[in-house]
Amino acid sequence: MRRRAELPGASELFRTTVRNIEAPVEQPAAEPTASGRQDRSGSGRRRHDAKITVYVSDEELLALEQARLALRAEHGIAVDRGRVVREGVAMLLADLDARGADSVLVRRLQAESGE
Repeated sequence: MRRRAELPGASELFRTTVRNIEAPVEQPAAEPTASGRQDRSGSGRRRHDAKITVYVSDEELLALEQARLALRAEHGIAVDRGRVVREGVAMLLADLDARGADSVLVRRLQAESGE
């Protein structure tokens, strides 16, 4: 009689449970428009290959969290803060592409630097 119970090995514990594994579908790069610019939109919920660190003030973080909660409570849109930030960046870059020197980003940065 054995005193030790037989336990499954790692290959049995971590085996694949899905039979038809498909390769992940690569998201095509945005096609340039007639003006040579790309259509921009937030990348949505997917695995991201690059990461940046952004430091924000307590007030900015609180406003971001309040915006996220308002999206969920008032509009039924459940997103994380990263998604909100990616959408905001996409909007600013699209505006910069479309309007150049008249874009919101350029005007705000110029006003901030006193130019």
